[in-house]
Amino acid sequence: MDYNIKEVSSRLKSTREYLDINPEFMAQKTDTSVEEYLSYESGEKDFSLSFLNAAAEALGIEMIELLTGVEPKLNTYTVVKKGHGLPIERRIGFTYQHMAYLFKNKEIEPLIVDAPYSEEEQSKPIHLSVHDGQEMDFIISGKLKFVINDHEEILEAGDCVYYNSKNPHGMIAYGGEDCQFLAILI
Repeated sequence: MDYNIKEVSSRLKSTREYLDINPEFMAQKTDTSVEEYLSYESGEKDFSLSFLNAAAEALGIEMIELLTGVEPKLNTYTVVKKGHGLPIERRIGFTYQHMAYLFKNKEIEPLIVDAPYSEEEQSKPIHLSVHDGQEMDFIISGKLKFVINDHEEILEAGDCVYYNSKNPHGMIAYGGEDCQFLAILI
């Protein structure tokens, strides 16, 4: 189950129009300008996970429904085998697999994230993002340089960080190797 940006933007627009919701309301709910919101709807701008979550919540649907056009149906349990999560490519190089995409009414968004090591990134400022909610990142393998506000942490396999994601935060693989971690967005 992969997705196409143009298809997602079309679903976003058609769902909004079907529900008779104006772009101004959606811009407010997604913390964007009306122009920026409309650029998402037209497929000119790629989506962040925080934007998709906020847009889906404003529309009263699951984020996965926006991504795939398929409404999650399971409500008792779901199993996703290793390597078979819903692939989501959000940040260049990073890959995400949604690990509960078939479960409806989720209270968390569990993702396996693969962060490739880049020597070039080690000397640059880490890109920071901000979104509503809280997040937990549990390191499965490798090392992760994690920054929040002006604090920096080096996390290794077995380490965990839990934080308020309204604070500017970002991360890169560190120590010469790729990093894999479980991210739980709340």
